Amino acid sequence: MSVKNIGRSSGLKGTVRVPGDKSISHRAVMLGSIALGTTEITNFLEGADCLATIGCFRKMGVEIEQRQECILVHGKGLRGLRPPAGILDVGNSGTTTRLISGILCGQDFTSVLSGDASLNSRPMGRIITPLRNMGASVTSVNGNGCAPLKIEPGRIHGIHYESPVASAQVKSAVLLAGLYADNTTSVTEPSLSRNHTELMLQNFGAALSAAMHPDGRATAELAPCTELYGRQIHVPGDISSAAYFIAAGLTVPGSELLLKNVGTNFTRAGFLTVCQNMGARVTRLNETVQGGEARADLLVTPGRLHGTVIEGDLIPSLIDEIPVIAVMAACAEGTTVIRDAAELKVKETDRIATVTENLRAMGACVTPTEDGMIIEGRGGLKGAFIESHMDHRIAMAFAVAALSAKGESRINNSQCVDVSYPAFWETLDMLR
Repeated sequence: MSVKNIGRSSGLKGTVRVPGDKSISHRAVMLGSIALGTTEITNFLEGADCLATIGCFRKMGVEIEQRQECILVHGKGLRGLRPPAGILDVGNSGTTTRLISGILCGQDFTSVLSGDASLNSRPMGRIITPLRNMGASVTSVNGNGCAPLKIEPGRIHGIHYESPVASAQVKSAVLLAGLYADNTTSVTEPSLSRNHTELMLQNFGAALSAAMHPDGRATAELAPCTELYGRQIHVPGDISSAAYFIAAGLTVPGSELLLKNVGTNFTRAGFLTVCQNMGARVTRLNETVQGGEARADLLVTPGRLHGTVIEGDLIPSLIDEIPVIAVMAACAEGTTVIRDAAELKVKETDRIATVTENLRAMGACVTPTEDGMIIEGRGGLKGAFIESHMDHRIAMAFAVAALSAKGESRINNSQCVDVSYPAFWETLDMLR
């Protein structure tokens, strides 16, 4: 157990290079492992979740070199994975669990996925159902719809899946299983979730098309695949990690921060939209696109924030940033309403409950709802004991809150940031 003490800041100044995008890092290792040839990944996020993905593929015979400047994945091709010796340990990574399940459905061997206590309590039914519809044999070992998952060989058929939720993990599991299907696979979502899997599949040579419907629904369609081919992948900085420093720069008077090479993919940039809607000053500089992924430098200076409404199609593009958005809302003027975000309940913690608990501890006025929360912005936060509940996004969000609070805050189990941002505390201390 570790506790981080944080006092009020008089201003954060400097340049930040946030770690590589977690979602893209996962997918680069997965697709590189089942592609022919070598995939070179630069700016890879060496957090615990992504290392769990590396560990799983190493157990299935993939040689993965972790060099100082890059990761080299020596792919085995679509059908080159070997049976693992023992359980595939996914740690605390829901992304690893749900996405790799799609790949494992197409293998000719049996595998078992299991993680820590938190991971093994998170619902997996949303991927089990469509994968079974494709002919896969996926079983919740304990019969509770959670991991451990046992995946046995099955003949995979292409389907059209109408997803009841906009979920990149569900969509990706189906599309990755579709690589092994006997005909076309497609997924339609009620709104477009993050599209990193679609972009990367196209980059690796898959025949995939994506379309938006007039009513806001989105469909991705994948043709049967014979092989994928290794690529060079430069991972942009993770906007979910950048969000903490953007929020800090906006709420701590006297700050000026420049964040370099941040991913601004429109399916992930809802946080920047919320900042704009709250009256924030975030300027995009040096905008480029590599491998289909947009990126830019972001200049952040503080200003007066005001409340806003966050709902509907915006939610899938910022679901991981809602804890720090709630902190910004508590520091803003007026009321912020967050709705349509019931997904928060099945993250590493029930983030509606943990955000409410900790904001109230700091003196904020928060009302939880079934699918979000209502925050009365009035500033004047006070230092408090913050329980992270071993949730990395809660720990980092409340580190931001502590920077503008009166008095000292103590964040319990602060080491949990290693999941997505191992250098978070070091970077924060450097800017103060």
